[in-house]
Amino acid sequence: MTILVFVGSLLAAMALGIPISFALLVCGAALMLHLGMFDAQILAQNVINGADSYPLLAVPFFLLAGEIMNVGGLSRRIVDLALALVGHIKGGLGYVTILAACLLAALSGSAVADAAALSTLLLPMMVAAGHDKARSAGLIASAGIIAPVIPPSIGFVIFGVAANVSISKLFFAGIFPGLMLAASLWFTWWWLARRETIASPSRKSVHEVLTALRKAGWALVLPLIIIVGLKFGVFTPTEAGVVAAVYALFVSTVVYRELKLTQLYGVFVAASRTSAVVMFLVAAAAVSAWLITVANIPAQVVGLLQPLLGSPTLLMIAIMVLVMIVGTALDMTPTILILTPVLMPLVVAGGIDPVYFGVLFMINNAIGLITPPVGVVLNTVAGVGGVSMDAVTKGVIPFMIAQFVIMFAMVLFPQLVMIPAHWFY
Repeated sequence: MTILVFVGSLLAAMALGIPISFALLVCGAALMLHLGMFDAQILAQNVINGADSYPLLAVPFFLLAGEIMNVGGLSRRIVDLALALVGHIKGGLGYVTILAACLLAALSGSAVADAAALSTLLLPMMVAAGHDKARSAGLIASAGIIAPVIPPSIGFVIFGVAANVSISKLFFAGIFPGLMLAASLWFTWWWLARRETIASPSRKSVHEVLTALRKAGWALVLPLIIIVGLKFGVFTPTEAGVVAAVYALFVSTVVYRELKLTQLYGVFVAASRTSAVVMFLVAAAAVSAWLITVANIPAQVVGLLQPLLGSPTLLMIAIMVLVMIVGTALDMTPTILILTPVLMPLVVAGGIDPVYFGVLFMINNAIGLITPPVGVVLNTVAGVGGVSMDAVTKGVIPFMIAQFVIMFAMVLFPQLVMIPAHWFY
């Protein structure tokens, strides 16, 4: 009955059009009433405690870094470098998109920011070259979701706080799976574009490639600073967010000089608005997370899935299917915050490595950003690129299928995640 109250109140609030943050508060209040312990003071205290987390400070700083990079010219220089490296290959603009997405993912950690930048810079070029607009938009959307998997990932920060798992280990464990997602897109684009007769740009000379590399050099240094700093304990993931924001600000204003002082206010406001939405969502979810524990819902879920506990693979398949279904209706952040306190006891009971689960969970949630009808990245690409939602959805399907294939391959073969992760540890 408790599970029914939890799910029913949440779905009912969402069906009424209540924003997800307030729907979580409604869900928490319904659970408190059901348990006979309603107290507005407890509700308010849990909201305050939910946002009172030092590791979560990384979220606004990484979001700020992403805003600065897009306005300050770092993103454009990354795209120019990708063009110089692989633009001459048949279907080269598609490969440019994938390579640029990987490089941008190592800078910002935000799928929406990366997808918006790629749509602005590359979609007009792909359409002008003769590529199908829907397919190009679908590739950009699916490439944008690499950002929550390759560090620094905002999603890993939120999951690490919610699940009490090392954020640094999650960062390192996400590197190789993120590159595998990119490889799946590379193969899919090759398969779809192999019969195209579109002329590719001419190969850049060595001098032009080196020039593009030199111009993008300052941007490429940032992921190295973050990875090396985390690897050798120079700073924590939270401090890495500050380093990323300050470095991006320095490069944009002093080195590239594309970010003017008059633009800073708008950049800070945009980052603050996005941060406020995310942080209030985290705070509201803390109420539900606390009541989930009080109501002993995880134990009830463990009881329901008891037959699967003997097989970690079957258990992971069941969890991944559940997250896939939820991802069609919810954004990544609320999915993480709602399901993590419910699923983590199940993961522990099934003997699954929490870091391994976190990586698969994040990949699934990232793909959820391009699953209709609520795919946030799909909406971003459609809005920025001037493409209809139906066209983007049609274009993204083959790439989404390829990413799901990679995800389930990691479910069947955990070594694909854990062996490279231990290398980076």
